[in-house]
Amino acid sequence: MVTAPQVKKTRSSRTAKPVVKSVRKATTKPHAKADATVPAAPTPRMQNYFSGVGRRKTAVARVRLTPSSTPTFTVNGKPLTEYFRTMQLQEIVMAPLKITGKNESFSCSVKVNGGGFHGQAEAVRHGISRSLLDFEAGLRPTLKPYGFLTRDPRMKERKKPGLHRARRAPQWAKR
Repeated sequence: MVTAPQVKKTRSSRTAKPVVKSVRKATTKPHAKADATVPAAPTPRMQNYFSGVGRRKTAVARVRLTPSSTPTFTVNGKPLTEYFRTMQLQEIVMAPLKITGKNESFSCSVKVNGGGFHGQAEAVRHGISRSLLDFEAGLRPTLKPYGFLTRDPRMKERKKPGLHRARRAPQWAKR
């Protein structure tokens, strides 16, 4: 069915001519064949690990926890004690697993880059905490008071022009 063209007036006082929009007759297009098969929705891939990403300063850690009866811990392809050599850094990394009591039930594989060793250790701790939540959401009240689920936002401030460092100004001379 064809209708009369619609006239739309403009608000501008400069143009005196009305804008004309034509209306077309609605045509029906042939639809797809009724017997065409619709692909099924993809099923979620069954994962045998729990993942989490941890960040601290410029360090980023991608953590995978795998349920295992013989726990291993690798960081960038090296054992934990070889990558993080000091006991303090190893304790930082293992803290979420020890607090929740899961240190003997998971194998952990970590890929970490950026930052220094201390920032990387805290990024790994953050990633392990997040992957434990992926495993069991009920662990949240256990990890939250220690601050392991909070991303520490403190970063190094950028250097500003005219200054020696972020805020260190040149020495002031009176004469």
